[in-house]
Amino acid sequence: MVRFVLTGALSAVVDFGILVLLMHLGLGHTPAKAISFVCGTATAYAINRRWTFRAGPSTRRFLGVLVLYGCTFFVQVGLFAVLFPLFQGWGWPLIVVQVGAFVIAQGVATTVNFIVQRAVIFRRIRQLQ
Repeated sequence: MVRFVLTGALSAVVDFGILVLLMHLGLGHTPAKAISFVCGTATAYAINRRWTFRAGPSTRRFLGVLVLYGCTFFVQVGLFAVLFPLFQGWGWPLIVVQVGAFVIAQGVATTVNFIVQRAVIFRRIRQLQ
């Protein structure tokens, strides 16, 4: 669990950093979130496979992760797309809006990812240890 949290924290920094950068460069909040999600997710998968779950390469596992991340993409980007304008409408500063919408969307996606990866995708590795 500690490794998953550390990996998630690093991936979240990548995701949020790219989100803020892209929005600063003028990209809209939803496309910026979509791109930042992909970057953060690629970081998370690479580290989780090798370090968190200590799994070797597997096409089946990779496809499972693609399906999972595809689902959480819509959850995370969708939540961000709903929350960002909602929070913006409350008159909060941009960085507060970005952080608030990001943290909620990331929290939901992280919870779903951990449960599915631990219970389904990397299940066999845990059983053998």
